[in-house]
This record gives sequence, structure tokens and C-alpha cells, in this order.
Amino acid sequence: MANSARKKVKDPEGRMPLVEHLRELRNRLAKSVVAIVVVAVVAAFYYKDIIEVFKHPIQQAIGCQVSFSELSQKDATKTCGNITMSGLVGPFTLMVKVSLVSGLVLSSPVWLYQLWAFLAPGLHKTEKKYALGFVAAGVPLFAAGAYFAYWALPAAAKVLIDFTPSGVTNLLPLDELIDLVTRLVVVFGLSFELPLLLMMLNFGGILSGRRMLGWWRPMVMGVTVFAAVATPTVDPFSMFLLAGPIIVLYFIAVAIALVNDKRKQRANPDRDLDDDEAAPLDLTPQPIGDSEPLPALPEQSSTDGAHSTGRGYDDAT
Repeated sequence: MANSARKKVKDPEGRMPLVEHLRELRNRLAKSVVAIVVVAVVAAFYYKDIIEVFKHPIQQAIGCQVSFSELSQKDATKTCGNITMSGLVGPFTLMVKVSLVSGLVLSSPVWLYQLWAFLAPGLHKTEKKYALGFVAAGVPLFAAGAYFAYWALPAAAKVLIDFTPSGVTNLLPLDELIDLVTRLVVVFGLSFELPLLLMMLNFGGILSGRRMLGWWRPMVMGVTVFAAVATPTVDPFSMFLLAGPIIVLYFIAVAIALVNDKRKQRANPDRDLDDDEAAPLDLTPQPIGDSEPLPALPEQSSTDGAHSTGRGYDDAT
């Protein structure tokens, strides 16, 4: 009974002291870290299979299928690359890196839920609905960007390997190759979230679809510059592979924003008015319905025979 008496009733609106907020943040961070570590330990037992998933497409595209001694007898005009590793601790370092990255990615449902559970009590019902919708759309968009990078990387590798001078064998360190693939996957995945961010601003009433459409020229230029800077490689092929889908998704987001603005306009015709601008008044006379009769006042008799009301004085008064 004593323990139940001390138990605090949870505020339905999520209000709590600062110390309680910090304690909840600590607990949710601890759960997220534990999930990442557990998945990373499991991934460590399968890290060779994970590396093979990233290495196989590039090896099929540009890998040399012969030994170093046989390379000297091949046609010098045909370039290829040999995947290598250097150093005694190189394989162990690569295993740790691949395991941690795998743990972070594969445990994302757990730490995303912890993040959502920490933020959700401070959101209104409508904001929760929008937030859940954006999270549900953000995961497939990130996965689509990551898969697009994984699909386009072999083609980009073929373009890059052709710059190798004739008669020279290109050695590809495996750790650098994994870093390149990981960065491309993350950059492409996050870049595919840009249209979702614009839609969030539009649904929140911060940015209109018409204004987004008016920014299409600087937006296309900005996306192209971003692709040139964010792409780990220096070839224009990878840059256009990243910029093209983002530009297409941008115009899709603009179209959705314009449809959403029209929907809001029909629901609220005065939505586009400034804060200090008066809305037009409808002065059309409205029909008046039938009047209702007033209830009769209770009567009260007096000693002198005068007719009085229930308020304690007679009608003459």
C-alpha cells in the first residue's frame, strides 16, 4: 500500500518537471544504445556476409578475375581493379566498423520509436497524426534513396575505373570501398528526405505551394551544387545520379503542396488574409424564426388581497 500511495499519477498531457524530462531522456537513450550494441554484436558474427553484399556489385562491375601475374599478359587497354586490404589490424578494424554501422541501421526501428515516445506527449492530436504520417513516409523514402545508390554505384564505378592509365592496375582498399558505399547510401537516403521536409513546412502552414513553385530555378541550381559537394566521388555521373531524382521528387512535393493549399482554401476562404486585414462581412439579412412565448411568472397571494408577484411586492410597485 505504501508503494502504491507514493506512485505518481501520469499527466495525460505529458507535463512533468525538468528533472523528470531528463530522467526519461536518459532512460530512452539507454534503451536505444542497448539495442544498437546488441544488434552490432549479432552483426559481428555475419560481417563477412555483410561485406560481400556491398563488395559483390562493384567486384562484378570492375573487379579483375585474374591474378597479378596474369594481368601483365592481358590487353593493356582493358582496365580493372583488385580489391585488397593492408595492415595486420585492418580486418579487425573493418569488422568493428561494419558491425557498428549495421547495428545503427538495423536497430533504427527501436531508437526511432524511443525518439517518438519522448516527443509524442508534447504534441497535439493533429500534430501526432501528421508526425506519424511523415515518419511512415520518411522510412520508405530513405530506403529508396539507399537502394538507388546501391543500384547506381556499379555504373559509377565503371566510369571511374576507365580513368586508370593504360597498363596500370588499380588497387582498391576494401575499407575505403566500404566507406565509399556507406557514404553514398547515407547521402542518397538523406537527400530523398528533402521533399518530405518541404511538405512538412507546407502542411504546417509555413510555406505555400505557390512560393515553392516560384523557387524552382534556384532550387534546381542548389540541388545540383549540393549533389556535387555531397557526392564522395568527383565524377559528374554520380552527381547527376543524385541530383536527378531529388529534382523530380521536388516537383512532386510542389504538386502535393498546391493540392493541399487548394484544399485548405476551400475549408477556410479567409486563409490568405493578413493578420491586420479585415475579412469581408456578409450583410445579407437572415430570416428570423418564430418567437417563443415567455414562461408565466408564479403568482403569490398577499394578506391585504392585492395581486402580487413571486418577488415579494405587488404589481403596483
